Amino acid sequence: MVFQSASLPKDHKFDYVQKFEELNIKSFDGTNLNGLLFKAENSKGLVFYLHGNAGTLDTWGSISKVYTNLGYDIFILDYRSFGKSEGEIEDEEQLNKDISIVYQNLKKRYSENKIIIAGYSIGSGFATILASENKPKALMLQSPYYSFTELSSSRVPFFPNFMKKFQMETYTYLPKVKAPIYIFHGKNDRLIPYDNAVRLNKIVDENGHLYLLENQEHIGINENNEFQNRLKIILEEI
Repeated sequence: MVFQSASLPKDHKFDYVQKFEELNIKSFDGTNLNGLLFKAENSKGLVFYLHGNAGTLDTWGSISKVYTNLGYDIFILDYRSFGKSEGEIEDEEQLNKDISIVYQNLKKRYSENKIIIAGYSIGSGFATILASENKPKALMLQSPYYSFTELSSSRVPFFPNFMKKFQMETYTYLPKVKAPIYIFHGKNDRLIPYDNAVRLNKIVDENGHLYLLENQEHIGINENNEFQNRLKIILEEI
């Protein structure tokens, strides 16, 4: 009910104009996790990007040019059972372990003070947890939820909380993040109302920066001109 995974053939060839490297990383249980590392000219650092609950690298890779054009490499991970990543998703702990292992792998290539952790929609909770346990340069959240338990209860009120395998209580982890936090949310988002972002911004100190995007729905923040203009300024300042 949470993840809308779709697989890709193991021999699938990704077709993107910009330069990229395909990475395969073994997780704690031997499961192979697949990701794409898109590379900028004269890279200033890395955006470690956790995507939403649907789609694969075959489509998510299209956002990479937004970041590479601004001088940052971007790594996008397909969660287990997505794309060419193996295995099946069982619970929140499993995914957090996967993401942490992949992040530690990328830290071998990039100094952590040059890594920005980013998460969109369901990925925003995982990104926040990851940032709270590490020391990235910054955390960027797109269309985040205050609490996934709370959000899911509003979507499927008949499903009891004790049976949910995913809580992702973003509000409990966000105050633990020491890096600057940049929150983007569309004012027309009907899936995750922008009040979630407003509430999150209220519980962080001066590290928090909130940007509400006019006429923006849940899908397509990376393509939003207002977001891209603000992102350019942020990446030049941090």
